[in-house]
Amino acid sequence: MTGSASTPSAEVAAAAGEPQELVRVRVWDLPVRLIHWLLVLDLVVLSVTGYLIGNPDIDPGGHTYWVSWTRTIHQVTAYVFIALILGRVGWHLRSPNPWSRWTEWIPATRERIGQIVPSLRFYMFLTREAPPVIGHNPLAGLTYCVLYTMFAVEIITGLVLWGAEGNRWASWLTGWLLHVVSLPTIRLVHHLIMWLTWGFMIHHLYSAILVDRVEGTGVIGSIFSGNKFLPKDHR
Repeated sequence: MTGSASTPSAEVAAAAGEPQELVRVRVWDLPVRLIHWLLVLDLVVLSVTGYLIGNPDIDPGGHTYWVSWTRTIHQVTAYVFIALILGRVGWHLRSPNPWSRWTEWIPATRERIGQIVPSLRFYMFLTREAPPVIGHNPLAGLTYCVLYTMFAVEIITGLVLWGAEGNRWASWLTGWLLHVVSLPTIRLVHHLIMWLTWGFMIHHLYSAILVDRVEGTGVIGSIFSGNKFLPKDHR
């Protein structure tokens, strides 16, 4: 999901055919945009290599070095993934930009909580009026909380699998989980989260296109430039 922005006065002006004076607002700072695109690239590499590791018979020649290189690439990009997640969470807590902070993900005010149902109605096509927010709407924020919880589980299950293959520090860190959950279950959860993540990415793209078309505030372009263009009287 993605954020949205609209105001009643702006809608009235648009309906009357009056030109709206737009102002540029810096919504996404550089660290957010950089981590966003690095995560996209990293997730693609992790997904492809992870799928190949789970289906080694895809290699028609049966070359063991091919499987070894695939595992190495997967492990290196997994390290990058962990660093990106930690960097995003850290920036979430320290960013000077109000739209990049943790309050955009966790609705902590009455106003933000009250925007959850209107956001859901908008995404379900029950209304064409999006909640008047500049960054993420609260429903999108809660979705990101779920997504990053999935990422945490993906990292933990990945470390368990790596430890089971002989990595000492991964085994020391997460090996105790094998006394609670079986290895096949760990592997199943690891794979399921990969597919759920791709489901989220498809839905995320759909939501961005939807909001961009309805509002015309430059939602899609903002993840490249960092800027949205909002009506001057936007609250």
